[in-house]
Amino acid sequence: MAREIDESWVEEAIARYRQIESLRDAFDKAVRACEVTVRSPDGLVEMVVTADGEVTDVRLHGSLHGRTNKDVAASVKAAVTAAGDAARWAREKLRAETYGDYPGLGEP
Repeated sequence: MAREIDESWVEEAIARYRQIESLRDAFDKAVRACEVTVRSPDGLVEMVVTADGEVTDVRLHGSLHGRTNKDVAASVKAAVTAAGDAARWAREKLRAETYGDYPGLGEP
């Protein structure tokens, strides 16, 4: 039994695929370009992280004099945790901005 090919459905599927690819490329570019700056609670460590999680800069503010290794390590850990949270937040925000109006798979 021969099947009929719905050419308009195929053309629409190809157009949607191209639109998804275009949105994905825009999202990937935006994720790499978006930077968020975070600090440890004590203000000692500042990190700049992109939305894809790459730490692009680390700065120490103030003196390390009088701080123990444990204190500095805790500040670094807090800043790393904040950087991860910030990257996730930025990614989700960009995802909503990029794909927010795009219908899901079950929607027309």
